[in-house]
Amino acid sequence: MYLHINEEKQQFHLTNGEISYLFHVLKNGSLGQLYYGKAIRHREDFSHFQVNSIPTPASCHYYKEDPAFSLETTRQEFPVAGKGDFREAAIEVETRDGRIGNEFTYQGYEVTSGKPKLKGLPATYANEEEATTLTITLVDKTIMAKVCLSYTIFHHYPVITRNVKMQNIGDYQIFIKKLMSASIDLPDDDYSMIHLSGTWSRERHIKERQLVQGIQSISSIRGASSHHDNPFIALKGKETTEHENEVYGFNFVYSSNFLAQVQVDHYQTSRVMMGIHPHQFKWKLSEQESFQAPEVVMVYSDKGLNGMSQAFHDLYRNHLIRDPWKTEERPVLINNWEATYFDFDEEKLVNIAKSAKELGIELFVLDDGWFGARNDDTSSLGDWFENKAKLPYGLESLSDKIDRLNMKFGLWFEPEMINPISQLYNDHPDWVVGRQGEHLTLGRNQLVLDFSRHEVVEFIYEKMAGIIKKTKLSYIKWDMNRNITDAFSQALSQDQQGEFFHRYILGVYSLYEKLTEEFPDVLFESCAGGGGRFDPGMFYYAPQAWTSDDTDAVERLKIQYGTSLVYPIYSMGSHVSAVPNHQTLRNTPIETRANTAYFGTFGYELNPLELSDEEKSVIKKQVQFYKKHRKLIRDGDFIRLKNPFENNETAWLITSKDKKEALVGWYKVLADANPKKEQVILLKGLNENLLYQVNEEKEGFYGDELMYRGLPLPTEFNGANGSFAKRGGDYQSEVFYLVGK
Repeated sequence: MYLHINEEKQQFHLTNGEISYLFHVLKNGSLGQLYYGKAIRHREDFSHFQVNSIPTPASCHYYKEDPAFSLETTRQEFPVAGKGDFREAAIEVETRDGRIGNEFTYQGYEVTSGKPKLKGLPATYANEEEATTLTITLVDKTIMAKVCLSYTIFHHYPVITRNVKMQNIGDYQIFIKKLMSASIDLPDDDYSMIHLSGTWSRERHIKERQLVQGIQSISSIRGASSHHDNPFIALKGKETTEHENEVYGFNFVYSSNFLAQVQVDHYQTSRVMMGIHPHQFKWKLSEQESFQAPEVVMVYSDKGLNGMSQAFHDLYRNHLIRDPWKTEERPVLINNWEATYFDFDEEKLVNIAKSAKELGIELFVLDDGWFGARNDDTSSLGDWFENKAKLPYGLESLSDKIDRLNMKFGLWFEPEMINPISQLYNDHPDWVVGRQGEHLTLGRNQLVLDFSRHEVVEFIYEKMAGIIKKTKLSYIKWDMNRNITDAFSQALSQDQQGEFFHRYILGVYSLYEKLTEEFPDVLFESCAGGGGRFDPGMFYYAPQAWTSDDTDAVERLKIQYGTSLVYPIYSMGSHVSAVPNHQTLRNTPIETRANTAYFGTFGYELNPLELSDEEKSVIKKQVQFYKKHRKLIRDGDFIRLKNPFENNETAWLITSKDKKEALVGWYKVLADANPKKEQVILLKGLNENLLYQVNEEKEGFYGDELMYRGLPLPTEFNGANGSFAKRGGDYQSEVFYLVGK
C-alpha cells in the first residue's frame, strides 16, 4: 500500500518503503507539513509530529483563543499571503477589487491509480502498477477559486512529483500573479544548497552554498531555462557525500522562466519553492477557466548525491523519455558544422558522408545554412526551403545519396526564430515578438517568432512536416540561439500580456507534440545555443540534448559531470571534435576526446576528409567500441568517483544493473613531475564476490579488491621509466571495460 489516509485526523502518508511524505489538515483548514524523508513505519495517528502547541513571541496568531496557532511558525504545504505568515507565499491571486491575500481551505481528496497527464505540458508518466496519485482540493470561498494539489508517489523510486491546478469557480475574472508548483517546509536549515550554474560554453557547473537566514534562489527570466541556472536545486546535509547520507533534490519539468528558492526563517525552518517565475507573469482566469502549472520532481536519497542522481536517471529514462527512444539505440552521427560551417555544396557533403560511412558512422547531419539564402547568420531564418545556390537539386537529391550510402539523414532547424532579412519577415512582420514600430533587440542577428500564436506554430509545423516527409528524415537538431526580449504579443489583449512567456513555451511544446506524434521514429535532439534549454521539459519530446557548444574534452569533463547530477548520460549530446578546439583552442589527444564523449550519445564534429590514415584507423576503433557498449551506457547506473571541480583528475563509471559489466572512465588534465609510484582508482557499485576481467586481460580482480584497494592505472612517465611508462603528458585518459564472472 502506497497511500495511507486517516480521515478522522485528516492525515495523509505517502510511502513506498524508501521514502515517507506526511502532511495533514491544520485546524484552520490549510495544509501542514509533518515529515519528508526516509521511510518510516505507518501508524494510525501522527498527531505527535505536530509542533504548534507553544506560543512564540511577536507572531500574529490566527485564533483569539489560541495564541499558539500562528501560520508564521507553522510548517505548511501550500502557504498563502495575508493571514499571518510573512514568509514567501506559494500563491498570489488578484481580484477585481485589488485584493491579493487568499485563504484556501481543505475540501476533500481523490486517489487515482497511475498518473494523470498534464494538459499541454510535459510531465513524467506512469501506469496503474507504477504509481499512485493523491489530489487534494482546496477552496477559497471569498474569491471563489479552487486549487487542486497533486502528489504522485512512484512505487519503485524514492520520488514524489507535485503539480498544481487552479480553477475560477466564481462569476468574475481573477488574475493569478504567482503559482508555485511545489512548496515544502523542512524543519531545519542545516543544509548546503547545490545548484548548476554557468553560462554559454560552460554550462551546469556545480555550485554549493550554505543556507543562512534569508532567501537563496536561482532563476531564469530569459524565456528559456537558460545556460546560466538549471531548474534544479538540492539540499544536502553537512555529512552528505557522493555516496552517503541525506539529500533532497528538486527539478522543474519546464523550459521557460522559473524560480527555485529556499527561504530560511527566524526559527531555522527552510521553505523550498519551485515554479514559474512571477516576474512578468499574470494569468487571467475568466469564469470556470483553469490554469495548469508544470510539474516538480522531488527525490529523496539517503545514499548521497549519487543515490539522488540514479533516482533521477532511472525515473527519466523510464518515465519521461518516451517510446521508441527510451529503448532504441541512438545512432553514431557526424555533424558537418565544424567541418564546413556555411561553406558547402552537395558534392562536399556527400564526400564527407562517404568518408564517415567508411569509419562506421551511421547518421549524417546537415547543420545550419541549407535553407533560404543562408550564407551567414544574418538572413533567412524562417525560410524553410532549400538554398538552391548550395543544393540546386534540392534536399531530396542529397537525402537520396545519403540513403544510398546506407546512412541515416538528419537536418538542423531553428524553428522559433526569424531574421529581419527573410521572406517570412517580409510576409509577416506581425509574427515577431515585440511591438511593431518600436526598437527590437537582436540576438545573433535574429528576432523571435511569436509561438503564443496558433497560426505561427501551425505554419512552422507544415514547413517542417513537409521536409520530414520528402527527405525521410531520421533526425532533427532543434536549435534556439537567443533568449526572449521585448516580450509582447500583438495577438494578446492588454490584460493578457502577462501570459506571454507561458503561452510561448506552450506553443513550443505543442509543435514538438505534433511532430513527435506524427513522426515517432524521428530522433529529436534539442539545442539552445548548446545547453541553454537542457531541462526535463525538453526530454519529454527530445530524448537527448546538445550538452554544450563547448566540445573541448577538458571542459566537457566539468560540464558532463555537473549535468549528471540530474540527467541521465544517455541524454547528453557528446561528440569528438577537431583540434585545436574551436572554443578553447586547446589540443587534446583524439583518444581523450573520445574517452570523454563515450559517456553520452556519441558522434563527431570534424571533417573526415582531412584526417590522416592513422586518425581514421583510431576513429574506426572508437566507433566500434561505442557500438559494443552503448546498451550499457544507455541502461547502466552512472557513478561519479572523482570530482573535476575539486581535483586534477576526474573519474566515473557505469555498471550494468546486474553488476556483471562496468565501463570506467579516468582523466588527468595536467601531468605531474615524478608522480606517485602506484596509482589506482577506487571503484564503486560492483559485486564484491565477482571476479572482473579488465580489458579482456587474463588476470582479474575481485569486486572487493577494485572497490577497497582500487583499479591500478597504467604506469606514468616519471623521467626515468621511459621503457615502462604507458602514459604521460597533459590530457591523459583511460577507459576500462570490466566483465564479472
